Amino acid sequence: MEWFKTRVTDTRQEIFDPLRRQYVALTPEEEVRQTILQQMVEHWHYPPGLIAVEYSFRLHKLRKRSDIVVFSKSGKPVMLIECKARHQQITSKVLDQAIRYNLALQVRYLVLSNADTTKIIKINPSTNQAEFLRHFPTYDEICRESNNSEN
Repeated sequence: MEWFKTRVTDTRQEIFDPLRRQYVALTPEEEVRQTILQQMVEHWHYPPGLIAVEYSFRLHKLRKRSDIVVFSKSGKPVMLIECKARHQQITSKVLDQAIRYNLALQVRYLVLSNADTTKIIKINPSTNQAEFLRHFPTYDEICRESNNSEN
């Protein structure tokens, strides 16, 4: 995949998103999102076809959109990622947003990142206890965890 290909139009600077297969506005948040996507696909071996960018869903009759949602091979959401611009801190407000979104998606992993700081949270589905992880899990790890929790 070709990452970080940019162009300038009459009105804005854009970056090509290889997962969405289109140019999008190059905002500070989009730069972080593309950095994370590139790492996920190339370093942690996430299948591009099981990653949704700007995934829309409903939460209490309201339409919401998560930056990145990863799905298991069976189509179940397993990871939600919220990206913020580098100048924005990862605060409890960002965590609250991810937790609210997770009411609808019911994933096992929440990731909050501004590229400089990344918080990875693993949720135990039976106790709802959260554990902060020190490393970004590979796709195989999250699928193995997802399969174990379904048994």
